[in-house]
Amino acid sequence: MKTILINIGFGNAVAAGRVIAVITPASASGKRLRDEAKENNYLIDATHGRKTRAIIIMDSNHIILSAMQPETISNRLMNDGE
Repeated sequence: MKTILINIGFGNAVAAGRVIAVITPASASGKRLRDEAKENNYLIDATHGRKTRAIIIMDSNHIILSAMQPETISNRLMNDGE
């Protein structure tokens, strides 16, 4: 089985098959998930100091912060995941 990697910006990539959802950081659930992941050491910041524009939820309970727009990441998942 081949693993498809999706670029989430600044040389970072995630396995497409392990992404559960991509949400905006402004949502209430996004803030709660980010806080819980930070508290439990499951938060990965891939923004390189830039503004967080998307929160990627992985099947391993990890939460990844990205500086890319959620729509861009979703489009990459849809196009590369086929």
